[in-house]
Amino acid sequence: MFLAPRRWLRLGVLTLLALPGAVVGTATAAHAAAPTATFAKTSDWGTGWEGKYTITNNDTAPIATWAVAFDLPAGTTVGTFWDSLLTASGNHYVFRNREYNGNVQPGQSVSFGFIASGSGTPANCTLNGAACGGGGGGGGGGGAPAAPGALRVTGTTGSSIALAWTAPAGTVTSYRVYEGGTVRATVTGTSATIGGLAACSSHAYAVTALNASGESARSAEVAAITTGCPASPLPRHFLTGYWHDFANAATELRLSAVPADYGLVAVAFATATGTPGAVTFSVDPGLASSLGGYTDAQFRADVQTLHARGTKVIISVGGEAGTVSVNSAASATNFANSVFSLMQSYGFDGVDIDLENGINPTFMGQALRSLRAQAGANLIITMAPQTIDMQSTGGGYFQLALNIRDILTVVHTQYYNSGTMLGCDQGVYAQGSVNFMTALACIQLENGLRPDQVALGLPAGPGAAGGGVVAPSLVVSALNCLARGTSCGSFVPPHTYPTIRGAMTWSINWDVTNGNNFARTVKPALNALP
Repeated sequence: MFLAPRRWLRLGVLTLLALPGAVVGTATAAHAAAPTATFAKTSDWGTGWEGKYTITNNDTAPIATWAVAFDLPAGTTVGTFWDSLLTASGNHYVFRNREYNGNVQPGQSVSFGFIASGSGTPANCTLNGAACGGGGGGGGGGGAPAAPGALRVTGTTGSSIALAWTAPAGTVTSYRVYEGGTVRATVTGTSATIGGLAACSSHAYAVTALNASGESARSAEVAAITTGCPASPLPRHFLTGYWHDFANAATELRLSAVPADYGLVAVAFATATGTPGAVTFSVDPGLASSLGGYTDAQFRADVQTLHARGTKVIISVGGEAGTVSVNSAASATNFANSVFSLMQSYGFDGVDIDLENGINPTFMGQALRSLRAQAGANLIITMAPQTIDMQSTGGGYFQLALNIRDILTVVHTQYYNSGTMLGCDQGVYAQGSVNFMTALACIQLENGLRPDQVALGLPAGPGAAGGGVVAPSLVVSALNCLARGTSCGSFVPPHTYPTIRGAMTWSINWDVTNGNNFARTVKPALNALP
């Protein structure tokens, strides 16, 4: 018999350790029965424990795939896990099979395990939508009812989301509306309104049905955003490109020569001064020489040329070689004041944070809020973190994005120069694929950022990056996968995100060098998104 390797994965950390695991044969059941998932604590040290679920196929037909879902009480969370893939929403956890242990023949068992922090134990367990004990979920008999169907959003306000669903067959006495592991409402009818929500906030709900015999499996989730999001100076979907304020192997361009496909142009880069946190900008002498002369006055005029055709222009701070550091209240003030000064001088519409050598979320957050107070509600704030920066909400960049999400325009993570990374399902994905873009974007989409605050950042073609260059058609596939649930790879996101903001490319200059293939392929696809 093939013994499958056990794989340990820790949330947010790229770690793979091969250890022995097994598919275990059991005696054939005397009669057909529903599959079961049995929980056991294999170790407990007070502040945490190790748990194990064993899925046993008591039926006469093979199980092709399995998913075990359960809730943990507040204060108890899952950390390390093995022999499964994990998706979590609040305190609701769904463990799915790996590629090597999904098929469970009649009379066989497979298991997976995990480490939990806290003292709580699993509740509301389901296996492939039915009760883990092998009962319920049938609806027509004396057991718990089947899951409600057709859960949908029927309305939103600035503080509420209205839901409705279809009643399952059988006796139902009430319904529970869940957000993650928390019950948000208990009702007797097939609709509910969840109130007390913050304006412009994202939520995902599922519904269960109850009767005297128990609770059903959860319905499919539905996501919604409350109204009240600030009006954006940018379109629903748009393409961002970086413009070089330097000369290299790519085509040099005056700012006014930027193709009209771009809705947002990030000028790369503002640089540090001798004052902590302060930045400055001027046209690079090497670029000016390559163009046969290009002055600051001509650049300012070109900013207005782009404005006249509806394109926004922002100043990007940092870059691979950037040395800007905002790590104190004083440097935060200096950063805000100096960026605002550049906005007034050159006509920039906002700022892009592209600090690739570390970021302090507390003081950079202070700086951006101070800048917003000076520039007003139309200030554009974008961020361009590397993939490693957005693997976990504990990272500085991710913390910054969450801390300022009420004023943040968009995060266009750089899905290149990365190697392999974890997706939101804890699967390991290699750069240069649809799976890589969608599974990593899912981390942000499922952990606090609105879809309109998430975009995909990719190189414009050969020469633009050392790794992760993809055909623009794959970027289109990734956008369609996230927005519509179509053209996905093997990874399929848990939800669709019709308001996914768009795409970014490094850079406009490299795209012009490569025949404008990125912009000419991706921009029409953005125009066609929902």
